[in-house]
Amino acid sequence: MLPSLGYGILVITLLVIIYSVAVAIYGEVKKSAAMVESARRAMLLALPLITAASAILIYLLVNDRYEVEYVWSVTNRSMPMYLKISAWWGGQPGSLLFWSFLLSTFTSAVTLRKWDRDRELLPWVLVVTGVTLAFFISLNVFFENPFKLVPAGVSIPLDGRGLNPLLRHPGMIIHPPAQYLGFVAFTIPFAFAIASLITGRTDDRWIRITRRWTLWAWLFLSLGLVLGMRWAYDVLGWGGYWGWDPVEIAALMPWLTGTAFLHSVMIQEKRGMLKHWNMILIILTFDLVIFGTFLPRSGVLSSVHAFAQSEIGPLFFTFIGFIFFASFGLLTKRWADLKAETEMKSMLSKEALFLLNNLLFLSLLVISFWGVIFPLLSELFTGSKVSVGPPFYERAT
Repeated sequence: MLPSLGYGILVITLLVIIYSVAVAIYGEVKKSAAMVESARRAMLLALPLITAASAILIYLLVNDRYEVEYVWSVTNRSMPMYLKISAWWGGQPGSLLFWSFLLSTFTSAVTLRKWDRDRELLPWVLVVTGVTLAFFISLNVFFENPFKLVPAGVSIPLDGRGLNPLLRHPGMIIHPPAQYLGFVAFTIPFAFAIASLITGRTDDRWIRITRRWTLWAWLFLSLGLVLGMRWAYDVLGWGGYWGWDPVEIAALMPWLTGTAFLHSVMIQEKRGMLKHWNMILIILTFDLVIFGTFLPRSGVLSSVHAFAQSEIGPLFFTFIGFIFFASFGLLTKRWADLKAETEMKSMLSKEALFLLNNLLFLSLLVISFWGVIFPLLSELFTGSKVSVGPPFYERAT
């Protein structure tokens, strides 16, 4: 009964989000404030629905309900309570639900703010966050159902398989949530940036609105990375705090662009400069967030941090491509409108030094990205798999 209820709630949530996105677009096109308000309220409904589904999953995990495949795969009777609860994000289906829970929380918080000065941005913020949330919920509904039952005719196991031994560590409680919080929070600045491009607003209002969101996203992602390094040091014995594992690098890359963005937006606020650059940085950051979420779930790279190979990899790849080309297509359309209000007068000015800072971060990004994708390209074009290890990264960086 409970597993069916949990899955049914996920289906209803997906329908509610699709309704919100469709009505927000329709309301904006028809200039109907009532329709946009209906979309806003529908989006607010997503949080209690996802919370209910998550609560059901946690109940099943804690109470050893092994008729559910996910519960059997990530818990067993000997696990302490804190590990059973943290098993929510210990496997692929649960971690996707946890991602959706965090995004619905952030989306609700943004939706509840006062929109008097920014009413034209509201429908497009709902659309961007809603499309992202619908993507993740649809993965649970159609491919990675956390409430899937053991097949009929198969006896229900007396005990579960339990978490991967590497995950049975106190870091399991705080490292994944911190990193996910950092990942998911970057959705909000991205949504406002895209809404600003769609509506043609070229001022820095979207940056001022999302300043705290960017700071919190950066803070949690930084915390998640440091905790992940420490966890790896304890559990894997790499002999250091950074082993240049491809999945860890995938989490570092949005931190690099996010840090550059956090610095350069100050120049736009104070001098009206770097408008194009800031748009590029937030688009890259969000795309890299999805890439960092995709990599451990794709099965394309071998890593101690990766989940089992799954059929959702191509879907993630398609979503990443859609975000990239749609966002940069929109930016290209608005490029002429994003003119700087002042010009850089000296290569030794504060603005120039901030830009140099950004370029250094982006150089590290290029090195890291190339190291991650080179084995894939090598296998694709030559048929031989090449590993890129710490010596390359340490020498190049």
